[in-house]
Amino acid sequence: MLGAISSSGIIFALLGFEQAIQLAGESRDPKRDLPRATLGSVAIGATIYVLLQVVFIGALPLSSFAHGWAKLDFPGISGPWAGVATLVGLGWLGVVLYVDAVISPGGTGLIYTTATSRVSYGLAKNGYAPKIFEKIDSRGVPWFGLILSFVTGIVCFLPFPSWQELVGFITSASVLMYAGAPLAYGVFADRLPRHERPYRLPAGNVIAPLSFVVANLIIYWAGWDTLWRLGIAIVLGYVLLGGYALYAKSKGLPDAPRLDWKAAQWLPGYLLGMGLISWQGGFGGQGHIALWWDMLVVAAFSLVIYYWAKATASAPEEIERSIEEVVVTDAPAH
Repeated sequence: MLGAISSSGIIFALLGFEQAIQLAGESRDPKRDLPRATLGSVAIGATIYVLLQVVFIGALPLSSFAHGWAKLDFPGISGPWAGVATLVGLGWLGVVLYVDAVISPGGTGLIYTTATSRVSYGLAKNGYAPKIFEKIDSRGVPWFGLILSFVTGIVCFLPFPSWQELVGFITSASVLMYAGAPLAYGVFADRLPRHERPYRLPAGNVIAPLSFVVANLIIYWAGWDTLWRLGIAIVLGYVLLGGYALYAKSKGLPDAPRLDWKAAQWLPGYLLGMGLISWQGGFGGQGHIALWWDMLVVAAFSLVIYYWAKATASAPEEIERSIEEVVVTDAPAH
């Protein structure tokens, strides 16, 4: 059940808010629209999926899953919902579900590709990626980032033999990215308590470390087979970003990113620690750490990393300087 949270699409199904944030530059009123999109997408998605599960379980006789979900099988039919529809004589509904199984991932792919091109556009604007990513066409579309995103997405199918493993990877990568949000909140709350922000999180000093723990548990539950691939992708990403940052600095480019190694000293320990725990844990690892004990280890390790990152964060004046240097990327215009 815990592994299913990360690898079967449960968390993946609730990640739609990510694209709303990445495309925030298209919004006319981000302060109003972003909270609605972020909280609303999670609430609506969770409600729909919970109701679907209630209907699905209620439509089945108890005998069909009395001996576990692994015994639930519909001969010649792929997919539980299509199986139920066919068994009750709703063949047309089964056809609709199969068609949707093609259309829905296609729509998701389009959204991800679009959002990724916007991310690369923003990175280039702020000096973290080559300027070619700022290139736009006559309609204001960052075409180079769009093409590279599409090609990268195709290449990523190579090491993942199934949809389930790919979803587990995407979920872990996304949650790893979100794990930085509680850290950023903790640092900002400590270093810049009076800085203007449109939303103040109630009990943030408690919610932030707990959020970091939950994020790391979701990453851990994805399993070692997914996390070692994620580790390779992270190392490759840091090599590319760090390599370009050093190049930009050596060439004296005006917007070359500044690298604060002291503030990032916790990062290698965090990545290696999570990898070691996953390798020794019971979710695809060696199984040397028993169930429940492994989650306690992840929680304790997460809290150590959280407060370590806060203690070594940049000074307030450096953070303010970084904020001032950030380029707000509105919708690309021609």
